[in-house]
Parts: sequence; structure tokens; C-alpha cells
Amino acid sequence: MDVIARAWSKAVRTALPGPWRPGLVVRELVGALLIGGLAAPIEVVSGTGLALPMSVGAALLFLVRRGLPATALVLTALAGGVGGGTLPLLVCVGWSVGARVRRVGVLAGSFVAGWVLMTLFGVVKDAGQVPVELIVGFSLGGYLLLAVLPALWARYRAQRRALTDALRERNEQLVREHAMIAHQARLRERHRIAQDMHDSLGHQLALISVHTGALEVDRTLTDRQREAVGVLRLAAVAAMRELREVVGVLHDESTALPPGPAPGPGSPSVAGAGSVGPGGVDGIEGLVDSSRAAGTPVSLLRDGERRPLAASAGHAAYRVVQEALTNAHKHAPGAPITVALRYEPDALVVEVVNPAVPEPVGVRAGGAAPAVVSGGQGLTGLRERARLVGGMVHAGPTPGAGFRLAAVLPYRGAEGAGAQDVDAGPAAGPEAGTANGAADWAVDAGQGGVPGAAKRRSPVIGCAVGGVAILLAVLGLVVWGMIGFVRAAEDSTVKRSLYDSTELGTPEAEVRRQLPPGSDFFLRNLEGSGPTPPAGSDCVRFLSDDNGGTAWGEDAVVRFCFKDGVLVEKQSYRVKQ
Repeated sequence: MDVIARAWSKAVRTALPGPWRPGLVVRELVGALLIGGLAAPIEVVSGTGLALPMSVGAALLFLVRRGLPATALVLTALAGGVGGGTLPLLVCVGWSVGARVRRVGVLAGSFVAGWVLMTLFGVVKDAGQVPVELIVGFSLGGYLLLAVLPALWARYRAQRRALTDALRERNEQLVREHAMIAHQARLRERHRIAQDMHDSLGHQLALISVHTGALEVDRTLTDRQREAVGVLRLAAVAAMRELREVVGVLHDESTALPPGPAPGPGSPSVAGAGSVGPGGVDGIEGLVDSSRAAGTPVSLLRDGERRPLAASAGHAAYRVVQEALTNAHKHAPGAPITVALRYEPDALVVEVVNPAVPEPVGVRAGGAAPAVVSGGQGLTGLRERARLVGGMVHAGPTPGAGFRLAAVLPYRGAEGAGAQDVDAGPAAGPEAGTANGAADWAVDAGQGGVPGAAKRRSPVIGCAVGGVAILLAVLGLVVWGMIGFVRAAEDSTVKRSLYDSTELGTPEAEVRRQLPPGSDFFLRNLEGSGPTPPAGSDCVRFLSDDNGGTAWGEDAVVRFCFKDGVLVEKQSYRVKQ
């Protein structure tokens, strides 16, 4: 019993899918009553004697059309072949099928099966009274108008609604991506500013610290002057520490978000167009001179034929040397530094090497060496700069307890991987505009974000072509039906000249050979009409083309009666339609 109950519950949920809100319940009940109420009088007029079952069946099919649209269509079309009471329901069911059935095979199969059953039952019911051509033509034309055309319109609306929803979702996604990209661009700009602060101000403060350390141990200074220099050195160290903390905060905030989409052509990057600045390969010599002026022995070596370097790569080389000198001043004050620039066939190699610290410098008698300030951001920024131009950075200790920092920077790196980020110009993509621009681009792009896809996938053209095809088919069927109607009328009409020329006593076979084949559609109401025929005779009746003197609502009829193989009587009379 539980299995049966579960199966019944599942069947009910399938046939009557929810949720059943109060408004939907009222609408469905009113619709079922209206469809059932229309079916009864139509069946009464048709004379099928199926008014009650057709009315109840139409109401039930209206209720289940939402859950079982294809089944409801087939059953409604079948009932339409038996009687005309379900024709109003056919419009509602066709609409539901077009709006709810998504699989093309099920959609086409249900419509074809419905029309075949409707036509087949119509032929079985009226084949002896109406020409088959008329049944097929009127069945197909009515089916196209009452079922297929509403389904086509419903499918167009459903596809348009689906396309609109997809465009709305795409628009919302683009707006979110635009906001995220803008936020990431701001964070990258903050990171770039922090990196430039780290590289430029850190280097200058390191030089100040080295200068003041050297002055502090100068024996020519008085104690008061040496104390003032010491205060200046401590202030420089404190400034470096605060700078590192600020840079660290900016860097941490700029990398707090998870990786998002790659910045577009209009998005600022870590090494944006504004970061090229005054630095470059030509500025490395100025860095070396500044370090020498601070009392540090620095040698600059160049090897190979100088090659043109992209501005971004030259700026990266400048920052590598600047960071290396800064680190050497902090961690190995007084140690000699070697800066080498080697122009290889495909890349510039920048190398900065310093040995171990010979002895503490900048420490007063009884004092302690200042704490080394390090934020850990320098090498990270250098690796990012090198990556953006297609290069790489290596840093590590040397066998002599010294330190080596080297970078490989390709000559055409800026035109490769990092060109988009380094030399970005004005905003050029949808993410560089406003949110409204992103929305407009989404609407123009359609499904998938490809411009023109909405026009290619628009259901308007397909549905319009389908509607025009249906109207042309119906028009053709109407013309075909009219031609068939005229032919059936001609086959049921005897010319007055033939009637007059036919004489009594003519053999039956000869008379019948001259008479038209007739059509039950026009002649079935003429049976038993006219004067009483001769006893034992077999009579045939036809319409006459002699309508002279015929009143409104009357037909001119001729009758031929045969007995014993000859024509024994012919009559011409009028009957009311």
C-alpha cells in the first residue's frame, strides 16, 4: 500500500506541479470551469451526444496541461477529432506545450501525433459524409491555427524571457566584475606606490644612515657634534622603520583579495605607465656615485655591446641595482660592492655582489649597532617587476658569506608578457568604463559576451518565419479546401440541359454514365425529398443548376428513378435547405 501511495503522490505532483499559490489556484479553477462550460454547448450543437464527458474531460485536461503538456495536447487533439468541444482547450494546451516543452523532439512529436490522431478520428467519423480531402484540409488548417500558432507564440515569449534573464544575469556579472577589477586596480596602484616608496625613499634613507654612521666615528668631531650626528642617524633608522611598516601595510592590503581576473588594457598594474619615472639603465651610474659619496667602495662593470632596452625593462634594472645597494648598505655597511651590467644576446643581466661585512661601522664606543630594518617587500617587488617584463630575479648568499642579487631582463620583455600591464594606456575595455557601460556592453554582447550573439540567437526571426509559414500553410489549405468544395459541388450538380435531354426508357447504365459522381456532403440531406417515387424504383437525387425562381433558402433538385434497368421517372422540384 505504501508503494501505491507513493506512486500516486508522485503522479499527482507530476500532473499538478506546484507551488499552488492562492492566485494560481483561483486562475486554474476559473479556467477549467470556463473551458468545461464551453465544451458542453459545442458538443450539443455538433450532435455527438458527448456533452457531459467532453465537458469533464476538457476541464481535467486544462488542469493537467501545466505538468503534462505533451500528453494533454495529444488527448485534446484526439477528442477534437471526435467532437468540437475541445477546440477552445486546444488553444490553451498548445500555448502550454510551446512555453513548457524544451526538447525539440518531444515538441515536434507531440504536435505531429496530435494532428494525426485528430485527422484519423475525423476521417473515421465523417468519411461517408464529407470528402477526405476536406477533412484533412480543415483538420490541418484548424490544427495549425488553434494549436501550432499559439505554441509558436508561447515559445517565442519563453525564449525571449530566457534570453532576457540570461542578459540580465550577464549584465549583473559584468557589473560585479567591473567593480572587482576597479577595486583590484586601486589595490595594485597602492602596491605600485608602496613599491616606489620602498625603492626610492628606502635607498635615500639608507644613504643618510651610512653617511651619519661614518660621521659619528669621525675623530675630528666634538662630543656634542658626534651626539647630534648620532641623533640624526637614529632618526634616519626610525624613518626607515616607519617607511617599512607603511609599505608593509599597503602591500598586505593590496594582496589581501584572492586572485581575480587579469587586468584589462585599461587597468593600472604593479608596474604601470607612471612607474617608469626617471630611472633606467642610464640612472644606475648615479646610484653608484651616490653610494661612493657615502663612503662605500662601489665598482660598476659593463660587458657586451649595449643594446636598446624597453623602458619598463630599463626601469626594472634600475630598481634592481637600487634595492641591492640599499640592502648592502643596511646589512653589510662598509663592504665593497660590485655592480655588473652584461648585455647578452637576448637579455640584460644585472648583478650586484657584496662580500661579508669587514667590521662594524657606525658604532660608538660603548654603543650597539643599530637594528637592521627590513620589511621583506623589496625582493618580492623586484620579482614582480621582472615577471611583468618577462624576466626573473635570483637572490642568495655567496660562498664567501656575502650576498648576490641578479636579474635577467629580456630586451623585448615589455612587448611580450608584461606589455599589457606596463604600458597600459587609457581605458579600452568594458571594465574600464562605468557600470552602465558594462551593462550596455553586456546587452550588445548577448549570451556568452560575444558581440552580435544576441542577434544571431534571437528567437524573433525563427518564430516570425514559423508564424509566416503557418499562415501561408493555412492560406494554402483554405484555397485547397475551396477548390475541393467547388469540385464537390460540381460533382453534385446536374445541368438543366442534361436533365431535359434525358428521356424516359433510356437504359439505366447509359443514364448513370452521364450523371456526375455526386457527393454526400451536398446530397445527404436530399434523401427522401420530393414527390413519392414509383413503387419498387431506385432513385438518385442531384442539385440542379437551374435556380430560376428559387426562393432564399431553397435548392433546385432533380431526381432520376430507375426500375428494371431503365429510367422510369425524372422529377424537378424545390426543397428547403
